[in-house]
Amino acid sequence: MSSLPDRLLPGSPYPLGATFDGLGVNFAVYSANADGIDLCVFDSTGKRELRRYPLTEWTDEVWHGYLPDMEPGLLYGYRAHGRYEPEAGHRFNPNKLLLDPYARKLAGSIRWTDALHGYRVGSRKDDLSFDKRDSAPAMPKGVVVDDHWDWARDTRPNTPWSDTVIYEAHVKGLTRLMELVPARERGTYAALGHPAVIGHLQRLGVTAIELLPIQAFTQDRFLQEKGLRNYWGYNTLAFFAPEASYMAGDHQDELRRAVHRLHKAGIEVILDVVYNHTCEGSERGPTLSWRGLDNASYYRLAPEARYTINDTGTGNTLNMSKARVIQMVADSLRYWATSFGIDGFRFDLGLTLGREATGFDPGSAFFDVLRQDPVLGRLKLIAEPWDVGPGGYQLGNFPPGFAEWNDQYRDTVRRFWRGDAGERSNLAARMAGSGDLFDRRARRPWASVNLLSAHDGFTLADTVAYESRHNEANQEDNRDGHSENCSRNWGVEGPTDDPDINDARARVMRSMLVTLLTSLGTPMLVAGDEFGRTQGGNNNAYCQDNAISWLDWQAAASDEGAALIDFTARLTALRRRYPALRAPAFLHGQASPTQGVQDLEWFDERGQTLSAEDWQNPDGRALAMRRAVGTDDGGVEMVTLLLNGSADVLSFHLPDPPGARTVLIDSARPDQGEVAIDDAYDVGPQSAVLVTRTIAAA
Repeated sequence: MSSLPDRLLPGSPYPLGATFDGLGVNFAVYSANADGIDLCVFDSTGKRELRRYPLTEWTDEVWHGYLPDMEPGLLYGYRAHGRYEPEAGHRFNPNKLLLDPYARKLAGSIRWTDALHGYRVGSRKDDLSFDKRDSAPAMPKGVVVDDHWDWARDTRPNTPWSDTVIYEAHVKGLTRLMELVPARERGTYAALGHPAVIGHLQRLGVTAIELLPIQAFTQDRFLQEKGLRNYWGYNTLAFFAPEASYMAGDHQDELRRAVHRLHKAGIEVILDVVYNHTCEGSERGPTLSWRGLDNASYYRLAPEARYTINDTGTGNTLNMSKARVIQMVADSLRYWATSFGIDGFRFDLGLTLGREATGFDPGSAFFDVLRQDPVLGRLKLIAEPWDVGPGGYQLGNFPPGFAEWNDQYRDTVRRFWRGDAGERSNLAARMAGSGDLFDRRARRPWASVNLLSAHDGFTLADTVAYESRHNEANQEDNRDGHSENCSRNWGVEGPTDDPDINDARARVMRSMLVTLLTSLGTPMLVAGDEFGRTQGGNNNAYCQDNAISWLDWQAAASDEGAALIDFTARLTALRRRYPALRAPAFLHGQASPTQGVQDLEWFDERGQTLSAEDWQNPDGRALAMRRAVGTDDGGVEMVTLLLNGSADVLSFHLPDPPGARTVLIDSARPDQGEVAIDDAYDVGPQSAVLVTRTIAAA
């Protein structure tokens, strides 16, 4: 690298971040309230500050300068000068080295020390005090990168929403114990593109892998002090930089290569992203980046500006009513989409991103920006439709173009199959795509992301093995995590040798999987649920970077695990095979594909249409759902799902018209192939059966 120049050239306010142009590096950082910004350049170890350059140019509230003859690999950070007036929302402290919000790679990691705080920890003035210690030795540094990658030979799968099956996974946990992957690649980005991983995803029939956060995040101080780690990663330090601990080597092309290989296999890549808050926490948290650059702009502050608004439950909330903050998020999303080939995003606490001064607004500026963007508007956008702020539950209220995690689907399915009373009508609504929530503004059934479990909560296997959480390993006296999981242990809490209990648990798991993959909407599987992964009853394993969270591939290879994988794969294959199982539009029971048959109908076990009284019967445990669609040759294809939520065998009489039918899958008889039946079929206790019939064209 060339020797450092004596001074900066003016440079440009666009683009933000550190941009290498082949001849040098342009630096641009936003701060509306700073009096000055210094660019600090470090040696290759990040331990010694070599030069400090004042950014003398300030254009449209962006501070900028240009270092000629500099190359990728340069380490840098910022220091911000200005008022230290916490009561007015300003927390400038030039003693604190600040990470560039647009840093695309980090060198080093946070070394926790009180010097990272802008105030003197332990002072009687608390956060109103001022700390003069230099935080640079404890801070990671930004790294200038040349991140060109030729995507010309890559083709995005662009899977239609109605054909999408999502697989939620953790980069490390997915392959940490997968012996088919080379040891040095296990738990890394490189492993995502390994043939063993791709082969499993293809066998399973999923079309998209949704990765828990991979944007660089912090290891929380309180967890490190307890010997634990932030495993999930919902505490972002750098919105543009991939998490370095997931790299097998030192080059970010590793992730790009994995995405390219997944694309070649027809699998999309969706990222779980955290833009609702940052790792800086409340006003008493550290000063690492945004707080030191412009606290009053980047964060939503209370009327008493000293305090941050905490609609996220993490201490702070990004201020999405500020144009430059929206730009930062949109630039980050666009960067991941274009530089890493990402196909979609799931927004953690997505409701927060739509908060305006008056509360949640589906027409907020952020949603408008995404929907009109020529890159982002074409990607898959998924919202977690809640946060902990006022009015913090908005399921079904996001604008067109978004899908939403549907927790009502999860809870209803769990309650029905554990035997709760009065769930039949609720289950019907959820299986029909939750039209009561989503059928507005030309939205489609795919807007409902249907799930049985997620990273947060019980796994599918634990849902049928535990009635209480068992989070002792988290060292929070088992007080963390959800207290109500809509679960049932079927007689014994946790593992048991009782064959009847184990049979019941396995059957109910299969019945829930049948329900999921035959419901209208977008099904989401969680990595490991396809072979019965357990977390030992831990429903909040956010800090368990160990065997509690990692997938046990030996269990997947067991007779029971392999059988459940095969069963799940059969279900995804049936979903692909029968369009009625993934109808792209809501069915209302009003269209008639053939005489006497509606596009959606509901029956009881007698084959009789359910009356209003039947729907209100709290003891009703039987339900038959029939969907019918026209075929290309003029015929009609009907699929009927038979659900028996009772403890007894029920003989289901198939509704008219009579004729030969085929049982496609039966959760009580997982080894049974497709069998022909007439107009009746015995459905076992807590079981689900899928039946089809085709009426030829007249």
